[in-house]
Amino acid sequence: MTIEPELCRVEDALGILVGKWKPIILLLLLKNGTQRFSELKRKVPEITQKMLTKQLRELEDEDIIERVVYPQVPPKVEYSITEYGKSLEPILAAMHEWGTKHTLHKQQKLEQESM
Repeated sequence: MTIEPELCRVEDALGILVGKWKPIILLLLLKNGTQRFSELKRKVPEITQKMLTKQLRELEDEDIIERVVYPQVPPKVEYSITEYGKSLEPILAAMHEWGTKHTLHKQQKLEQESM
């Protein structure tokens, strides 16, 4: 690895991605395309409306997602991943793969310790 620790930008990346719900929101938008607020809320029932709004705004501020408001009654708001945001797909896939392997590693370790 040729990353110089004093020049490391991992903290910057994590600052954008860290949050219990951001990876889930991003994966939903990557997989399903454009979603209305209510669709995202329904697909992540554990998240509060306030937290979903906060996470979406933070991702929008970083140009990871795009928010489109349609001038109608009742208001219609849709969220989609930007082209720039799509560059996160391989990172999220790698994190998912590592998380799966790590969970298996922990399970195996617990099984060995209980023997």
